[in-house]
Amino acid sequence: MSIKQEMLEKKTWAVVGVTAKKDKWGYKIFNILNSIHSNQSIEFETYGISPNYDEIEGNKIYHSLSELPVKIDVIDMVVSPKISLTTLEEAKELGIEYIFFQPGTYNDEVIEKAKELGFKYLIKDCIYATLRNM
Repeated sequence: MSIKQEMLEKKTWAVVGVTAKKDKWGYKIFNILNSIHSNQSIEFETYGISPNYDEIEGNKIYHSLSELPVKIDVIDMVVSPKISLTTLEEAKELGIEYIFFQPGTYNDEVIEKAKELGFKYLIKDCIYATLRNM
């Protein structure tokens, strides 16, 4: 089974970099993960992470991963590589295993850190496009 398939079987996701700006990927990805994909019977429990919001469209937004009320299976990164780098340390401390790096959220330093910390991660892919095509 591929890492991507493993991730898609996980049901509890956090979108790091969620935003209320409807034209941004942080908004689009959060919304599609919150949607029910009835043709595949996929449903995700999704949490938004951003220090800039307390709530988006009725959904509670958390300022950090450590504030979450549940253990997350997969983090979807929708932030700059600098923020991705600092988020990896927090994710490791919380025992999170999977990281889905959206395009533009990683660089060589981020990938090296993800490898060093032992994450299962995905790059050069987009969860939004994946879910739209299911």
